[in-house]
Amino acid sequence: MKKEIFIGMLVGLIANAVGLILTATLLGRGDDFTTVIKAAAAEGFLGKLISLGAVLNLISFFIFIRRKEDYRARGVLLVTVFIAVFTFLFKML
Repeated sequence: MKKEIFIGMLVGLIANAVGLILTATLLGRGDDFTTVIKAAAAEGFLGKLISLGAVLNLISFFIFIRRKEDYRARGVLLVTVFIAVFTFLFKML
């Protein structure tokens, strides 16, 4: 059970990272990833960029639910909640 939750968390982190890279690439207008992240941090919308990156977690969550892999889906959900709390705290500071 713990292994399945860990696998789900790992998938959630990877999906979020890939989503963040895709979002930064699409919204970056041709700039490289680090430039987009630095500009987002300077302009105050890095939290929104991270939240948009978490959209891929939704896809992986529903894939795990459809395949009846509930513990992996729980791991993805845990990572998504962690990202939401992190984004909220980042926005408040």
